[in-house]
Amino acid sequence: MSRSRSIFGFHAVLAKLRHDPEAVSEIYLDAGRKDARARDLVRHAENAGVRLVSVDSSRLEAMAPGASHQGVVAHVSAEQRHVTLDDVLDTLEEPAFLLVLDGVQDPHNLGACLRVADAVGAHAVIAPKDRACGLTQAAIKVASGAAETVPYIMVTNLARTLRELKERDIMVIGTDDEGSTDLYAAEWPQATAWVMGAEGEGMRRLTRETCDLLVRIPMLGSVSSLNVSVASGVCLYEARRRRS
Repeated sequence: MSRSRSIFGFHAVLAKLRHDPEAVSEIYLDAGRKDARARDLVRHAENAGVRLVSVDSSRLEAMAPGASHQGVVAHVSAEQRHVTLDDVLDTLEEPAFLLVLDGVQDPHNLGACLRVADAVGAHAVIAPKDRACGLTQAAIKVASGAAETVPYIMVTNLARTLRELKERDIMVIGTDDEGSTDLYAAEWPQATAWVMGAEGEGMRRLTRETCDLLVRIPMLGSVSSLNVSVASGVCLYEARRRRS
């Protein structure tokens, strides 16, 4: 029998139903939830052929003690489904919105970046297989559920992947302290991939040279740089604002 684990919250469960429905064995929904969000979940579960169980809130509390489960808990396969970048891009119904991490090796930074990516509605986070952090338990915990909702795709050759994105008319924008353009003055299309380097080292030379545009985040105080997750939030929210 395959191992299973629990996920909770409407965002996480709906994302799993949309992207990997085969991994969902059953969903437990608070019997008192009759709102539009609950109806949307029921519809997705029925379309995916997933068993839906109506339960009282005390049972949900026992299944996810202390968690903000919002009235929904799902049992899913513990095995991680392999998702490729093509899987993500080929199913998009809107311009691509991607975060690329070059050399981020701290699991807490990765988890925080995944959380930011989820919050802004990014379609995936991309990182190289070398000099990068994998989805460790520490990263998953810091991500606060975002590891379930945002595909984390590790690639063999990051520069080649960036070139492939450009071939799909996705503009590759790097952040650099010496970028030629201020973030708020720069212009870009809707389809973008935002590249963040490791704090301190920044992007690798080949990554930087592959970018279509280098932007800098204005630093008006005494500190010279931001944590990578904070920088990701600044850039991605500005990009999200312009997509609205």
